Amino acid sequence: MNLILFGPPGVGKGTQGERIATEKGMSHLAMGDILRAAVREETDAGLKAKSFMDAGKLVPDAVVVAMIEDKIVAGEGASFLLDGFPRNVAQAEALAAMLAKHSLKIDRTIFMDAPEENLLKRLCGRLICRACGFGFHRQYSPPLKTGCCDRCNGELYQREDDREDVIANRLHVYQEQTKPLLDYYQHQEGFFKLDAGGEMDVVYAALKKLV
Repeated sequence: MNLILFGPPGVGKGTQGERIATEKGMSHLAMGDILRAAVREETDAGLKAKSFMDAGKLVPDAVVVAMIEDKIVAGEGASFLLDGFPRNVAQAEALAAMLAKHSLKIDRTIFMDAPEENLLKRLCGRLICRACGFGFHRQYSPPLKTGCCDRCNGELYQREDDREDVIANRLHVYQEQTKPLLDYYQHQEGFFKLDAGGEMDVVYAALKKLV
């Protein structure tokens, strides 16, 4: 089974996507992680993407579609979960064409949504380990020692795109460019809407039922 999880920034796509992909033995293809790895490794696509990410803007479609195709092809037929991709209708159409080329399809498309106040609280509190990339949250999942990763003792930091001013812009970009995906997907077979405003385990239980 191949899945898409989409919704606004901070809705929990990464947390829930990683959890269900691990349980079901799927490849978790998180667009944000793929992009940040490319930036960290200073690939051509990563350097192009960096200026857009730092400003809280969407990376050009051609760049992200090529990255996703490489990951899917490298999976050699393994089922996958797309997290944070597609982000607009043009990407959705490009994804459908690319999958058809490889005789693949999406079985479930799940829209996760939550009130904006929940999103802001989640995003502003996120912390990332510089060494291993593991994520924490100041309120919901704080580290045992302030500023240090529980896994590797690396330094924790707040991403540039999790600053309050950038978050406000990200939500604005989402409203303008990503939310129309609802119109694209909601009349297609396999589409579901998930209320992701509750506690993590409650949301995950609902997600499992849909899958």
